[in-house]
Amino acid sequence: MQAEAAPLANFDKKTAALQSRNAALGKVSAAVGTFQAALTSLNSSATFQGLSAASSSKDVLSASASAGAVPGKYNINVTQLAQAQSLKTGGMASNTSTIGSGVPTTITVQFGTASGGKFGATGSVLGAAAAAGGISNGSLTLNGTAISTSSSTNSARALAEAINSQSEKTGVTATAGAASTAADLFAGFNTVSAGANSSYALSVGGVQIAALNSGGSMSAADLDTALGNASVRNALAAANITVSGRADNESLKFTAADGASIAVTETVSGAVSGGIGRAANEANNGSSVTATAGVTLRSNDGKQIVVGGANPGAAGFSAGSVGSHIDSEFALNGAMASKTITLDAGSQSLQGIRDAINKGDMGVTATIVSDGSANPYHLVLTSNKTGEATTMKITVGGPNGEAGDPAIAALLGYDPAGVQNMTQTVGAQSTVLNMNGIDIKSDSSTVTGVVEGVSLDVTGLGSSTVTVSKNTGAITTAVNDFVKAYNDLNKTISSLTSYNAETRTGGVLQGDASVRSIQSQLRRQIGSVMEGTGGKLNSLSQIGISFQQDGSLKLDSTKLSKAMSTNADDIGSLFAAMGTTTDGMIKFDKSTATTKPGTYAVNVTELATRGTLASSAALSGSTTIAPNTTWRVTLNQTDPVTESKTQEIKLTAGTYSNADLAAMLRSAINGNATFAGAGDTVETSLEDGILSLSSSKYGSMSNISIEGVSGSSVDSIFGGAAPKKGTDVVGTIGGVAAKGNGQALTASDGSGAAGIQITITGGKTGDRGTVTFSQGYAFQLTNLAASFIGKDSLLTSKTTGLNASIKSIADQRSRFEARLEGIEKRYRAQFVALDTALASMQNTSSYLTQQLASLSANWG
Repeated sequence: MQAEAAPLANFDKKTAALQSRNAALGKVSAAVGTFQAALTSLNSSATFQGLSAASSSKDVLSASASAGAVPGKYNINVTQLAQAQSLKTGGMASNTSTIGSGVPTTITVQFGTASGGKFGATGSVLGAAAAAGGISNGSLTLNGTAISTSSSTNSARALAEAINSQSEKTGVTATAGAASTAADLFAGFNTVSAGANSSYALSVGGVQIAALNSGGSMSAADLDTALGNASVRNALAAANITVSGRADNESLKFTAADGASIAVTETVSGAVSGGIGRAANEANNGSSVTATAGVTLRSNDGKQIVVGGANPGAAGFSAGSVGSHIDSEFALNGAMASKTITLDAGSQSLQGIRDAINKGDMGVTATIVSDGSANPYHLVLTSNKTGEATTMKITVGGPNGEAGDPAIAALLGYDPAGVQNMTQTVGAQSTVLNMNGIDIKSDSSTVTGVVEGVSLDVTGLGSSTVTVSKNTGAITTAVNDFVKAYNDLNKTISSLTSYNAETRTGGVLQGDASVRSIQSQLRRQIGSVMEGTGGKLNSLSQIGISFQQDGSLKLDSTKLSKAMSTNADDIGSLFAAMGTTTDGMIKFDKSTATTKPGTYAVNVTELATRGTLASSAALSGSTTIAPNTTWRVTLNQTDPVTESKTQEIKLTAGTYSNADLAAMLRSAINGNATFAGAGDTVETSLEDGILSLSSSKYGSMSNISIEGVSGSSVDSIFGGAAPKKGTDVVGTIGGVAAKGNGQALTASDGSGAAGIQITITGGKTGDRGTVTFSQGYAFQLTNLAASFIGKDSLLTSKTTGLNASIKSIADQRSRFEARLEGIEKRYRAQFVALDTALASMQNTSSYLTQQLASLSANWG
């Protein structure tokens, strides 16, 4: 059978040759795939638009930059960190006992800004002892720091100065109140008469106002005349003392706005009658009274101020923790939802109130803490967000506008502009910083929008310099990866298609024109000049990429660095499929496979608008929302109708200013979870008293309508005004009418711009410059690579053909093996037959031999 099976070796040889070519094509395909992958970064506009931001002090802040940021250096000084407000109730002996009588009670939490006042404590006016002898050292401590006082600390001004000298340690600043003489001090001023050899002098704050000698007299009118003297007025002004009222109508008063104590002294010698508080004929032996003021403490971080010391009363304070909002106004924050919950009889303990608040998703977190005292349990409410506009206002009432349980109101009621039954332990405050001389506030520790495209993560107080620069490292890496991947591909193809003259052997793919064509097409594309980039660069040689004699690429890093420093934006257009606009309020979004490179004019006929509902007339300035007011709001309704686009919104009862009404409506609608989950929100505006509610979205699917369900009618605010639907942007791209969808404008078929989408965020109608679209080297090389290894591609087709040939040979080999099996079977059958015949002949031979032997024996 060896001779018959010899053709099998030829089959195996052919198969091995084809498999070798197939494996070689696999190597080429893998190298092309690696090359294509290396183009991914260069084919992304993000690679070239990326920027980096570095902070000189990471203990203060870290920074990151995105597209749109402007390279440069920004000097930042952080003076305040954002924090969330925390309030605590007074202590309770039990956290499970029912509070009050158990009548149904509502709790409403609103958020806003407390402004116009301060958070701290106002002390009483300094006493006579302090005015006369000052405040002894050790009398006062604030937040554990001793305030240095002495005999010279004899006025509110001096006390405030002493407190402010320790402000960095205590976190407390002080403001001296104005010292004023009593309103009735001069109400009993009667004509002063000086007898023979007698004198009288009146001084205020060390300034002599008037003087009498023997036989002289001075009436209240004469005193007013003396106060009108220019020299007296100037002397009082120099002492920071102002005069109001008149002596002759008993309204005369002296005031030191800076808090300095004012000593009013009558100096008498001899027989004098009349004067302050004496009848005209009543003897005057002289008098002295000092007008003092107190100081107001301000907590710099909104926390309680701990007052201590040997004698804090001398400074006008009692020992303990102090702090509340003083003279503040409260403005609602429309960006945060107001929520109301109802407490039933079973939830009117501290634990029940805590659980109800947390279950109600009210924007605050409720906890119970125990301080170990006789009444240890305190309910603590902490806002879930930071920023000065997250100050809480907590209103306790009844379900239908009635009064709620007074015990719960006394425990939880909190109004920064009114009664504050809870104690603020941490104040709501924003991050405050100064950037290049500009003061900035942010609600959170993450500050965005200060520098376009730059995000700051603020972690501490102090100064830092943020440097924003082009992320050239990413570009350099991407270009190096491209050069390496190409050289690896070029080396793979060359080694597989080459011929070694010394060994007289060729590569597996020697003579394969298809593989060689891959190499030549790539070289031709890389070496070509790119048209329509819209910039100064149109060839790879301009950024340092050039061919060597062996067909490999070489990168001149110095030339690339120079190109990035002078033409950074143009490098992106050289590689990627990118779009740029000349109008800062127009953003390039995307293109399609059919979009052709070029520069296309943009013209806007109509800007996109938002759905709006505006009051038909100016609001009065004070609007009352009745209890149990519910409105049915439809926002951004679709066609066909989506039921979830209509929601019932409960409004918080109360009397509102125009601004607070706008904030409350915005808060109520945006606080709806269904609307928020769908990204449907509203914005409010006030112009000349006209209140407008607008969808935050633009376009023909932007709409808002409201109908009343209960309580205050919609017409009571909007006066029956009809809502206006939003409209899509209208315009042309490349002179061809484009399709508008909200603020997005997409070029239609019929021009090279087809598929370009831009977003027009504002500006005017008319000509809006141009949009330029380019398809750079990476984009075109990616498509070229796809034609080599994608579906129905060159290498895929060749591999498919080789696999078919290998299968055909395998089929031929199988058929031949089947024939060999038949031949072998026939040979074996013939062998068996011959073996049987041989055995028969052997048996015959044995028989004949026996017979012959027998005959021989018989004959012998």
